[in-house]
Amino acid sequence: MLMTRVMPCLLLKDGGLVKTVKFKNPGYIGDPINAIRIYNEKEVDELIFLDISATLDHRPPPYKVLAEIAGECFMLVTYGGGVRDVDTIRQILSLGIEKVAINSYAVENADFVRKASEKFGSSTIVVSIDARRKFFGGYEVCTHGGRKSSGLDPVAFAVKMAQMGAGEILLTAMDRDGTQEGYDIELVRDVTNSVDVPLIACGGAGKIEDFRAVVKEGKASACAAGSMVVYFGRNRAVLINFPEREKLEEILGE
Repeated sequence: MLMTRVMPCLLLKDGGLVKTVKFKNPGYIGDPINAIRIYNEKEVDELIFLDISATLDHRPPPYKVLAEIAGECFMLVTYGGGVRDVDTIRQILSLGIEKVAINSYAVENADFVRKASEKFGSSTIVVSIDARRKFFGGYEVCTHGGRKSSGLDPVAFAVKMAQMGAGEILLTAMDRDGTQEGYDIELVRDVTNSVDVPLIACGGAGKIEDFRAVVKEGKASACAAGSMVVYFGRNRAVLINFPEREKLEEILGE
């Protein structure tokens, strides 16, 4: 396993894989099981699956799909989407998923993160924070797939979530999502300088050097990538892929 984790972040909608750009216009990528089989061959250390419609549709996680994912994966899996109570977390974990990400409900009920971490252990609970730049400067946390503005500052919110027991922060820069223009180093650095739990940077990875930048300059503990590991070329042809381990070790070991 790499010292710095690099992991695909895959979006689920109606049981299939999709990819968004700035949290909009989800385009169909394919079947999640086919993607997992390729990532197994690539010896990926960890996968993140986020159901982008569970909360919006007021429905529970897709347990059948998650059972299939857990049965196929050789690596650690984090799942997020539609998580609002302890029983839901328990059921997700019972399927073989190792970590559960809480997003919108962490904003609505911060104490839930404390209860979940006490019940299942901090290492099991990830708080997923979606943040976008405000028009007049600064950032704010958004929920419900980026559709609702919370008015919360992502740094202050991340600090609170760490205090509540979150074992890890998944920080997504909404303005970079799907653009492949590089991570928002400023946002990542602002949060990593304020919390003492691992942070996974997400949103904007387009080339392998972006991983080094967000780790070295942003102090991220791990990197997540979406478009970079499902598309190929200027025309964004669907091609499930992942950088060679030797190249990652070379880039991240410098």
